[in-house]
Amino acid sequence: MKDIYRNPTFYYILVPALIAIWPLCIWLVYLPRAEARLEDDRKAYVAAGEVMKRILALDPTRLEFSPEKISEDKFDYAGAVEKAAAKCGILPTSCNMSVKPPRTTRDQKTQEAAVHLVDVDITTFAKFLTSVQMTWPNLQCEQIDLNKKKGAVADQWNIDLRFKYYY
Repeated sequence: MKDIYRNPTFYYILVPALIAIWPLCIWLVYLPRAEARLEDDRKAYVAAGEVMKRILALDPTRLEFSPEKISEDKFDYAGAVEKAAAKCGILPTSCNMSVKPPRTTRDQKTQEAAVHLVDVDITTFAKFLTSVQMTWPNLQCEQIDLNKKKGAVADQWNIDLRFKYYY
């Protein structure tokens, strides 16, 4: 059996056979799959367009988004963190915050804050962070420290966050 691998005639037959099979596989297997997936994607695109039209009919003000409108609202760490925490089901007793006064460097006004969340699961934390950053685009999370609570439920964490808001 080992001698067949050393025989060059084996390769003279095997290589052309593989080269002939490759286009057949593409034509008979891969091309129909790609066409079916393309058709599925086109149907999903049409369905998504219909959903977008229904959403637009229900709330036409979505197209009037402008960052100027958001920046007109006065940013307040306490309000922003409270709203996001309440929206995500984080208890007020589980959320502590310390805010530094605003400062200006190189014509850029910023304000920093530290938020400490106690006994929060990862899913709730992810929702909280997403919510607060989607509401305030100029708010950046600079540091996250996750500390697993010892002797507690498997998904209980103490989380320290450091935020910076750019005015």
